[in-house]
This record gives sequence, C-alpha cells and structure tokens, in this order.
Amino acid sequence: MDPSPFHGIFSAMRNGRGNEDALAFGLPREEQNAPPQPSGNATSPADGRVGKVAVDIFEQDDYYIIRAPIAGVRLVDLEIEVNDTVLTIRGNRRQSDAAPENQYYLRECFFGPFSRSITLPFVIDPRKVKATFNKDCILKILIPKEERVKIVRINEG
Repeated sequence: MDPSPFHGIFSAMRNGRGNEDALAFGLPREEQNAPPQPSGNATSPADGRVGKVAVDIFEQDDYYIIRAPIAGVRLVDLEIEVNDTVLTIRGNRRQSDAAPENQYYLRECFFGPFSRSITLPFVIDPRKVKATFNKDCILKILIPKEERVKIVRINEG
C-alpha cells in the first residue's frame, strides 16, 4: 500500500472516478472551478462576498505542495494560517483603478478579500511549513512529509 495520505485522492483523480465531493476538499461540485458570475456588484468588496483561490495539491519527494496562482495581490496582503489539519490562504486583492459601476459592460475580475481553507488528511506542523510568493504571483506552500516508517537497527548482545 502506498504510504501517502493522498493515495486514495490521487488514484480517484487519475482514474476519473470516485467521490467528486471528496476531491473538492469540502467544496460542493458547483463551486469547483466555477468562474465568477458577471453581474452588478458581484466583484465589489463592499457587497461582503469573499472570493476563492484555485489551488493545485500534489506531492514530490519529501513534501506535499500547494500551488496557487494569485495575480494582482501584494505579499503584504497575503497570509497563511495553519490549524491542525486545516491550512487557510487569505488575502485581499486591491483595486486602484475602478470605474464607476454604470461604465462596466462585464465584470469577471474579483477584487476584495478572498480565502481558501484546505483540509488535509494529517496534522500539519506550522513550524515546518514553508511558503514562497514569486514574481509571477504564484504562491507555493511546502508541507514536509512526516517520517511514518523508521527502520530500527538491531544490534547483537
């Protein structure tokens, strides 16, 4: 059996079957990859809505990696919170050049606060999590894999 806690999730993704709700890490099917709805104040931070962040989650060598493209956000407006098995990405996309509402033909870009909580199948040690935010506005979070199996050397005597 694969020691990865993601084994079942990744297998279902590769096979194109399985419980889609489980693959969404808690999001209803209609909210997965759902584009913003262009209407009225749908993207206005004043309307109280909170945007979502798209993420990729995969594993490599000694880490689980969460990758999130977050264009238009400054590093000072971005935070990561770790609480047991839940990792939350929060931020605020500021809009400096907004046009008056009556001048928009279409509004698909979300400005204002956003958040995404991801429940992982293991407890996360916040002291070991590393994150980078590069010039291409890609947030990359590295969560080290815990040593699950240890070979114990047996000595004579």
